[in-house]
Amino acid sequence: MAEIIEMPKLSDTMTDGVLVKWLRNEGDVVKTGEMLAEVETDKATMELECFFDGTLLKIFAKAGARVPVGSPLCAIGKPGEKVDAPSSPAAPASVEKIEEKPPEPTPGPAVPAAPAEPPSKPSPAAEKATSSGRQRISPLARKLAAEKGIDLRGVAGTGPGGRIVRADILAAGQAPAGSGEKAGTARTATPLQSGPIQKEELVPVSTMRETIARRLVESKTTIPHFFLEIEVDAGPVLLLRTQLNAALESEGVRLSVNDFILKAAAGALRRVPDVNCSWESPAKGAPAAIRRHASAHVSFAVAIEAGLITPVVRDAQAKSVFEISGEVKALAKRARDRKLAPSEFTGGTFCVSNLGMMGINRFSAIINPPNAAILSVGTTIRKPVVADDGRIVPGERMALGLSCDHRVVDGATGAEFLNALRGLVEKPALLLL
Repeated sequence: MAEIIEMPKLSDTMTDGVLVKWLRNEGDVVKTGEMLAEVETDKATMELECFFDGTLLKIFAKAGARVPVGSPLCAIGKPGEKVDAPSSPAAPASVEKIEEKPPEPTPGPAVPAAPAEPPSKPSPAAEKATSSGRQRISPLARKLAAEKGIDLRGVAGTGPGGRIVRADILAAGQAPAGSGEKAGTARTATPLQSGPIQKEELVPVSTMRETIARRLVESKTTIPHFFLEIEVDAGPVLLLRTQLNAALESEGVRLSVNDFILKAAAGALRRVPDVNCSWESPAKGAPAAIRRHASAHVSFAVAIEAGLITPVVRDAQAKSVFEISGEVKALAKRARDRKLAPSEFTGGTFCVSNLGMMGINRFSAIINPPNAAILSVGTTIRKPVVADDGRIVPGERMALGLSCDHRVVDGATGAEFLNALRGLVEKPALLLL
């Protein structure tokens, strides 16, 4: 009897997933442990593993379909074995219905417009995306194309449903002349550009963006936020970072300011553990509770094409700044490649959001449930400061903000945490112990 592989629950908040593409075809011989397809969850794109040896007999969900958790994806069995789609509420009929949201244009003949120049031949995915005259493109890809002067008419999309994504724009910008792939036409720089700033269109949101929107609304409407901020002397940590990078350059060490901030945050959580907690809504008839976490699992925000994801450095209080640095680089790369495992982006107890590298002086972040607090980190600003002896001297100042869940953290507790954090940032040698 054929074995049915269903859409797995690949994250704690996942209710459905998008079948991005199949890596194997019907009729292929597959083995346990091989990867069958790529699935986009609410937090990452992950590979679907095969759990049986046999032949891929039937594919129930097409590429681009949004499929509920538990719905059938494919059947694996003996060669020539007849298999029908399981008759369940989430069987092919519901999969097809989900696939229609958002609607995909049906491939077919279109009335061609007379082009100003012979267009390059797009891929089938691009033909599908443009057969209705509407080109699907992610906001980040559109922005990148505008910056690089890429003509989107010659770019073939490789995303779900032929959507143009960031990788397509980068590839188009690198395509050599005469390669058959249109690399985009360079724009003539003018002081003022005329015409619309972008195409008027309705762009369906990704699974990740939809989840981000839902969780942010949940956070802002159910969590009573309050905000604290301090300004710290960033000079000592900048000096220590420069010295360590110079001394260890031959060993490939390259520490960032954020590495020190993550380590300092973990140290401050050890000193003020009441911040390393989370509010747990009561079950029906049970009292509310505050969960106290034994370890500082510090997550950090990474911007990716579809939105934002927060990989977790587990047991950060027990790791050196060098270990944290290596782990952060590896996690950030997998996050941008959308290859994080569920265990790598769930279970955080505290979050750090750093926009300093983007030139933002200060901001207030929204809490990432179920955490009780999130730290916002601004850029380092060189400005005059008053020294202890009253002299006005040049200083390196950094704004650190703390957004707190007032159900769990009181103002005095939040202030105590920020003061502990200040002590570690301004005396960074303590972070090396």
